[in-house]
Amino acid sequence: MGQKINPIGFRLGTTQGHHSLWFAQPKNYSEGLQEDQKIRNYIKNYVQKNMKTSSSVEGIARIEIQKRIDLIQIIIYMGFPKILIESRPRGMEELQMNLQKEFNSVNRKLNIAITRIEKPYGNPNILAEFIAGQLKNRVSFRKAMKKAIELTEQADTKGIQVQIAGRIDGKEIARVEWIREGRVPLQTIRAKIDYCSYTVRTIYGVLGIKIWIFVEGE
Repeated sequence: MGQKINPIGFRLGTTQGHHSLWFAQPKNYSEGLQEDQKIRNYIKNYVQKNMKTSSSVEGIARIEIQKRIDLIQIIIYMGFPKILIESRPRGMEELQMNLQKEFNSVNRKLNIAITRIEKPYGNPNILAEFIAGQLKNRVSFRKAMKKAIELTEQADTKGIQVQIAGRIDGKEIARVEWIREGRVPLQTIRAKIDYCSYTVRTIYGVLGIKIWIFVEGE
C-alpha cells in the first residue's frame, strides 16, 4: 500500500515556505485557520465575478497572508493582474473595504498587494485553471494536457506531470489518465516541486486535476 503525502508539505522548511505567516494560541489556532480559508475564497470569488475576459483562467497563483496584532497583510500572486485592474480601476480599494467589513477587522488594518508572476504557466494553479477551462469547453483531455505541457515548456521548467481522474470524456467508468514530460523527482526533498489539486465540474461529472511541476533543484 502506497504512502502518500502532499509534495509541498513534504518540503516545508527546505525548498517550500508557508502561505500563512502568523502565530496564535492553541485554542485560537482553528479560528485563524478558518479565517485564512474564508479570505482566500472571498478573494477568488471576487476576481472570478469581476474578470473582464471570456477566459476561465483567473490567474491567481497563490495568496499569502501575514498577520500581526494590528495588521493583516495579504499578497496576491497573479499571472495576469491586468484582468482585475482593467475590469475595475478601483477594484483593489473596493476589495479591501469589503474584506474589512466582512471579517469585522476593526482593531486590525487590512492591506492588499498584488505581485505579478513573470511566467504564469510555470505555476500549477494557473495551469490547472487552463486545463479546467478546456475540459468545460469539451476539448479532448489529451489535447488539453499536451497544450498545457507546451505552455509549461515555454516557462523553462525542468519537468511536469499532469493527471486527470474521473469520468473523462463522459465515459461511464471513471479512470485515471496522466502524462509526464521531463524529470519529476517526487522523493527528492531538495528538488522544488510545485503542486496543486484542482476540482472541475463538467456536464458529465466532477473531474480531479493534479499537476506536479519540477521548478529547480537536483
